Amino acid sequence: MASVAVDASKRAPAGPAVELQQLTVTRGGRRVLDGLEATCAAGQVTGLFGPSGSGKSTLMRAIAGVQARVEGTLTVLGQTPGTAEARRRLSYMTQSPSVYADLTVTENLRYFATIRGGKMADVIEQVGLGAQAHQLVRSLSGGQLARVSLAAALVAEPRLLLLDEPTVGLDPLLRRDLWHLFRRLAAGGTTLIISSHVLDEARHCDDLILLRDGRIVAQLTPSELVARTGTGDLDEAFVRLIEAGALQPEPKETVT
Repeated sequence: MASVAVDASKRAPAGPAVELQQLTVTRGGRRVLDGLEATCAAGQVTGLFGPSGSGKSTLMRAIAGVQARVEGTLTVLGQTPGTAEARRRLSYMTQSPSVYADLTVTENLRYFATIRGGKMADVIEQVGLGAQAHQLVRSLSGGQLARVSLAAALVAEPRLLLLDEPTVGLDPLLRRDLWHLFRRLAAGGTTLIISSHVLDEARHCDDLILLRDGRIVAQLTPSELVARTGTGDLDEAFVRLIEAGALQPEPKETVT
């Protein structure tokens, strides 16, 4: 994959890019996020980790401003989520590909660059799709399709990049290359929030938010997680936090 140029003038300022205070989301009469308190520092990679159903995607949608029935306080780049200014500054890559199957890779990115006011620049090379640039998206493999979605998120040159399970289904070499890309983007001042259920990927992040049953089990750095649990196996570390009762989730209240 191509390198990402670092423009010192675009480095993120100190301070949080995202702040959550008593963030609650109710769906179907049930609290799927329950009183979350966390901050995500600007210019860093924050990982959201937890099993399927823990609330990672719901939290992503809340930050992106597309989640209904959000209560509490949520600030994104100093703005209210969902406002025109907040949306202009962020890009959101969902789990399901959000690109057009009947267009080529280049045509997709040209379209998204037009509606977002961004630049195609070297985005295709950055995600390793140079050889597929003029190929119809419907003919791509699952991993290539995911990278087209990532490229579509990058064309707007966002200050905040939300990536929901961006490496799922990819082979180890591609996962490694994408994490290198994510680190270079952060070095250039972009704030990244990346969800995954693969705890081994936590070692690539600056900060971790561990979710279970819609609540935060802990927010800490990878090294703090290892020190706190006494194991370098990050899957085992998460289990030990739960078994130790660290912020053990209580039965959730049903909202009527």
